Amino acid sequence: MHLPPFRLERFFARHEFTAPRLLCASDGETLSVAELFDLVPGAEAGLARLRLGYTDSRGAPELRQAIAGLYDTIGPDDVLVHVGAEEAIYTFMAATLASGDEIVAPTPCYQSLSDAATGFGARVSAWRCDPAWGFAPDMGELGALLGARAKALVLNYPHNPTGWMPSPEAFAAMIGMARERGARVFSDEVYRFSEAEGVPRLPAACDLDERAVSLGVMSKSFGLAGLRVGWVACRDREQLARMAQVKDYLSICGSAVSEYLAVCALAAREAILGRMRDLLAKNHALLREFFLARSDLFHFVPPRGGLTTFPGLLSGDADDFCQAALDRAGLLLLPGRLYGKEWPDRFRIGFGRADFAENLEALAAFCQNWHCGKA
Repeated sequence: MHLPPFRLERFFARHEFTAPRLLCASDGETLSVAELFDLVPGAEAGLARLRLGYTDSRGAPELRQAIAGLYDTIGPDDVLVHVGAEEAIYTFMAATLASGDEIVAPTPCYQSLSDAATGFGARVSAWRCDPAWGFAPDMGELGALLGARAKALVLNYPHNPTGWMPSPEAFAAMIGMARERGARVFSDEVYRFSEAEGVPRLPAACDLDERAVSLGVMSKSFGLAGLRVGWVACRDREQLARMAQVKDYLSICGSAVSEYLAVCALAAREAILGRMRDLLAKNHALLREFFLARSDLFHFVPPRGGLTTFPGLLSGDADDFCQAALDRAGLLLLPGRLYGKEWPDRFRIGFGRADFAENLEALAAFCQNWHCGKA
């Protein structure tokens, strides 16, 4: 097992808590514990009574019950809770793949969705999100990539970093093609519930195919990254058991406090998600206005969901642009090369936080001095 350095996470380790202005965050605006308790009567007293021992390695029964309520066909025993989404990606790859296996994954993608597979000796075929098509992939290419040997197909909608989403019909077709070829779908759905206004929410992959594994987390649309609570949902109990065996070598079980607070958040999910929808609607409008006014500087495809977008420079190198924005304006943007060398002109912006408007104003001021790719 060999894993390369996680480029994006090493970048954030250097800059996330030192940059004055963070404009590339992938998570949503968070809540304080007090604000969460205001939404759930009796929650504070319940926390005071909580015993701080080990928790169920599958996740607290109350938490698995609450998570199951996010799906149509899933029960509590179809849920395996993890410490964040990253651990769940790792346990899926370890439980599913062996050296010589083949897997199809989108590009660009969150690095572990591809590199964890290669770390276990699998070969990854990249399914390109094409900027010329608004970041839609070529459906005609998927069959050839899957072939007759692919062990798994990784999907990620709403997509990180582009914000692209297929129609429900196209999503079902992707899952159907994988099923016909015997490939298991791993569907990264951490941005579910953050669809742009008028964009239909996709069904969960685990509700469409009993072998499909759906990934969820409290970090993104719920804005509760500090809880470090993620999960997978799948009706194939044998697959869940294999992942649980891998998890025994990692976290074993989660934090009792985090899992309790996650139960509270899911009890108040309509209020929390409604708050996020209102924020995203406002920030979507600001985002579109900003890039429409600067069409001479940037490529821009409006995101259909999620909390990130992936604009590009018409001229110049994104590494230089992002470094200049940090040095001269204190703005942290995410260079596209962190997603792979084939994205030199792209950079990621996150728009899920409450300070987005003021940070976008700072970017506007910086862009006034940026001409032809030079500051």
